[in-house]
Amino acid sequence: MRAHPAGPRHGEGQPSGGAPVRPRDPAELARLDPRVWCTTAQRGPGGELVLGGCGVSTLAAQYGTPLFVMDEMDVRQRAAAFRSAYDVPEAPADVYYAAKAFLSATLVRWLVEAGLSVDVCTGGELALVVRAGVPGERILFHGNNKSVAELSAGLDAQVHRFVVDSDVEIDRLAALAAARGLVADVLVRVTVGVEAHTHEFIATAHEDQKFGFSLASGAASQAVRRIAAQPSLRLVGLHSHIGSQIFDSDGFDVAAHRVVGFAATVRDEHAIPVEELNLGGGMGIAYLPSDDPLDAEHMAAQLRSIVQRECLAADLPVPRLAVEPGRAIVGPAGVTVYEVGTVKPVELDQGVVRAYVSVDGGMSDNIRTALYDADYCVVLASRVSLAEPMLCRVVGKHCESGDVVVRDAWLPADLAPGDLLAVAATGAYCRAMASTYNLVPRPAVVGVRDGRAAVLLRRETMEDLLRLDPGL
Repeated sequence: MRAHPAGPRHGEGQPSGGAPVRPRDPAELARLDPRVWCTTAQRGPGGELVLGGCGVSTLAAQYGTPLFVMDEMDVRQRAAAFRSAYDVPEAPADVYYAAKAFLSATLVRWLVEAGLSVDVCTGGELALVVRAGVPGERILFHGNNKSVAELSAGLDAQVHRFVVDSDVEIDRLAALAAARGLVADVLVRVTVGVEAHTHEFIATAHEDQKFGFSLASGAASQAVRRIAAQPSLRLVGLHSHIGSQIFDSDGFDVAAHRVVGFAATVRDEHAIPVEELNLGGGMGIAYLPSDDPLDAEHMAAQLRSIVQRECLAADLPVPRLAVEPGRAIVGPAGVTVYEVGTVKPVELDQGVVRAYVSVDGGMSDNIRTALYDADYCVVLASRVSLAEPMLCRVVGKHCESGDVVVRDAWLPADLAPGDLLAVAATGAYCRAMASTYNLVPRPAVVGVRDGRAAVLLRRETMEDLLRLDPGL
C-alpha cells in the first residue's frame, strides 16, 4: 500500500490526476519553471540544458547516465536562507540538516560552512558525518531502534543531542553513558496526534506508528519519569515531527499547542524546565509549477509566532527552537539526467496514443514514483525541439510494470533514442533511497558550480556489486 509522506497531493494513496494539460505551443516544452528547477538551470546554445554552467551533454559524456547533478550554489543559498530565517538575534534557533535526504562528505561540508548542524538517524550516517569532520556538538542523533553499537558511537562522538524513542533506548543509553562517566543530553520524541502533508493536516489519532511516545496515552509522561530517574541522562527538551511536504504552518500550530502544553506538565509535575523545542522537518518544495510552499523566512516567522503565543498562554519561557529541513535544502538543487533508450507508442482508448519512453535508469534511482505516486517535471535536455507535443510516460529499464519515473508528461514528438531527458527536484530521497535492483549499479552524483563539475559520489561499477558474492 502506497504511503503518503511524499505523495502527489493529499496522501491517500490515490493515483495521480492524469496527464497535465497539453501545451498550446511546442516552445512551452522547453520552459524551465524557476519554482521547480534549480537556481542555475538555463538553456544554452542549441537549447541544451545547462546546470551550474555545465552542459548536460558534456556531463553525460564524462560521467555517464543516469546521473544525479547537484547545483552547489542552490544548496548553499538554501542552507544560508534557513540559517538566517531561524537563527535570528531575538530568538536563536538551531537548524539541523536531515541527512536522510541525501548525504555525502562534500555536501556536509557545504552545509556546515553555511552554519547548519546535522541530524543523523543511523550509525552509518553518523560515521560519515564524523569522518567528514563535523564536531559532535553539531550532531543530533535520531532513530527508533538505535543499537548498543550506534549509541556507543554517538557517545564516543560526543553528539549534541540524542532523540530518545523508546523505554528500551532510555535504559540502554543511560547504562552506556553511566559506564563512561557521562551525562547524555536527550530530547523526548512525542507523538502529538497531528499529521500534516502538503496542504492538509489531520489533528486526531495518528499515534499508531513506530515513532515517539504518545501524549494521549501517557507514554510521554512515563518516559520523562524514566529519564528523570537516570543520573546519566539529562532531559533538555521535546521533539515533534508531524509529516513531510508541508506547505503551510497549520499543522505546526496544533502540534505546538500540544507540545507546549506537555512542556508545562513536565515543569509542573517533574520540576524539569524544557529548554529546547524541536519541531522536526517536513518543509515542502515545488515538484510541479502548481505547488506553492512557504519559503524558509515566512515559515520561520510563523513558527516563532506560534510557539511564542503558546508559551505565553502556558506561562512558560520560550524555549530554544530547532528544525530539521532536508528535502527543502537539497531537493530543488538536484536534477537527474537520463538517456532515452526506446520510444514505444501505445494506442489507448478512443484513439489516444501514449508513448512509453524508456530511459537507462528507473525505480533503482528514483523509487518515489512507484512508492508514493510522486509527480515530477521532465524536459528534453540535450536540445530544443519544435515538434508537436506527445503524451508520454517516462519509464525505467527494470523488470517491473510499476517502474515509472514520470507518470504523465508532454514531450516533443520527435524524441528519439540517444536524446537526454532531465527530471527536476530529485536532490532528496532519490540517490539516498537508490537500490541495485536487477543488479543495476547506482548512479554517480556530481556537484556543479561556475562551469566546473566534481564527483560527490562515484558511480557504482559492476565489479562493486559482484565482489559481494563469495560464490564468484
